[in-house]
Amino acid sequence: MRPWRLPVKLESAIAGSWYPERAEDIRATADAWERRAAADPPRETPNVLVLPHAGWAYSGGTAWRAVRLVKGAKFSRVVLLAPSHRAWIANRLVAPDAEAVSTPLGEISIDSDFIDRLALVAPVVKNSKVHLAEHATQVEYPLLQLALGGGFQIVPLIAGSLGGDQMAMCARALSRMMDADTLLVISSDFTHYGDDFSYAPYGTGGGREVRERVAAVDAEALSFIEKGDGDAFAANVRGTGATICGHVPIELALRAIPKGTSLSRVHYETSGDAEGDFTRFVCYAAVAGRAAWPGEERHVLDAEARAFLLRVARKSMESAVKGVPYSVPRSSIPDAGSPLASKMGAFVTLSDRATGALRGCIGEIMPMRPLVDAVAARAVDSALHDPRFMPVTERELSNLRVEVSALTPPKPVASWRDIVLGRDGMTLEKGDAFAVFLPQVAPEQAWDLPTTLSYLSQKAGLSPDAWRDGAKFETFQAEVFHE
Repeated sequence: MRPWRLPVKLESAIAGSWYPERAEDIRATADAWERRAAADPPRETPNVLVLPHAGWAYSGGTAWRAVRLVKGAKFSRVVLLAPSHRAWIANRLVAPDAEAVSTPLGEISIDSDFIDRLALVAPVVKNSKVHLAEHATQVEYPLLQLALGGGFQIVPLIAGSLGGDQMAMCARALSRMMDADTLLVISSDFTHYGDDFSYAPYGTGGGREVRERVAAVDAEALSFIEKGDGDAFAANVRGTGATICGHVPIELALRAIPKGTSLSRVHYETSGDAEGDFTRFVCYAAVAGRAAWPGEERHVLDAEARAFLLRVARKSMESAVKGVPYSVPRSSIPDAGSPLASKMGAFVTLSDRATGALRGCIGEIMPMRPLVDAVAARAVDSALHDPRFMPVTERELSNLRVEVSALTPPKPVASWRDIVLGRDGMTLEKGDAFAVFLPQVAPEQAWDLPTTLSYLSQKAGLSPDAWRDGAKFETFQAEVFHE
């Protein structure tokens, strides 16, 4: 028997059944939805959407009422949370182990780097078989392509059940990794009504009064979604027994979005509305809102500023190694409002171009002087004064790669659990001991958080487990760029 191999891309398993098989038919369907939604009131461009995932004949029009709100938006990434309908998944998120997903509209690249960074701090595994069988993710892909075009990557995550600790861990990690360029989409249908769904508290006579009572159940659940209240939403689902298939990813999203975020219902309908038969039906809601993610801060250094700092670092390093005096010409520094003149911490890292081996790394965390001066000074220190290495020689200069990390001011965190690998640099302080890691250290070494903190403790001259009790932590972020 031939072993199962990782597919380079995941082909759609539902094109031609759940939605049209040909690209031109997909676009024509969306055009018809758009004509019906044209009179909808304008809204602010959202970065959080809840979308139904039934076949397009039933729920596509509802989904489009929300998806159209991000049409033309410049999101570079979509994080898609979905439930599992065919695989039992406990206490983890499942991502695909592939390079891309495919629909009749083309391929969407999978953001494997985001998934790998998330897996460092949350229970995430990769399994493409689960994704090949799951319509709750696949039905959303062409909708997103219609709205966003082809310039985004996808992070599809399927959740079955999540215990309290796992839910909190995943929510915290997602919240810290989201940013202004990322759209969060939650895939879920709402109440499934009928004997075969094991939910028919109002009988199966098929009258419209059944529809209205079910809509009232959904309205209560939606009210907690609109308030961004994960606790109340979870309690409501438990209390009513409402058959909301995506209640786990919805709860996860509500716990991840910042407090105070408000969402609003865009559209609601049921599969029975067209025929008026409510003996057995499924309900669909579209919801949209805008979250101010902790990572919304934009990069402050443009390409020109980064190139300038790399030139300063190299010129400073080369001049010091050759024993030639050098100072950054003040006339080349922009006005005081420029980030180059702002006080920021900085590290300069030197590595061998051929092997990637570290050759020197020294920096300053606190913002004490203009960024350009910090970079110039630390480039010299990394080349000549890193106590772990012999000073750089002239013969080595052409073989070294210069990397600059411009730092945000460090901020205390309540617990080591608040550190997000891949995003945060960190300091550890315990007694007189102190050590720091840049944000890129843990991902480069493929360490999880406990392993990272163990090495950080040892770097501070402490035992590997010293971080577990009595240590104080601060975190900072960095804009990292290199030659």
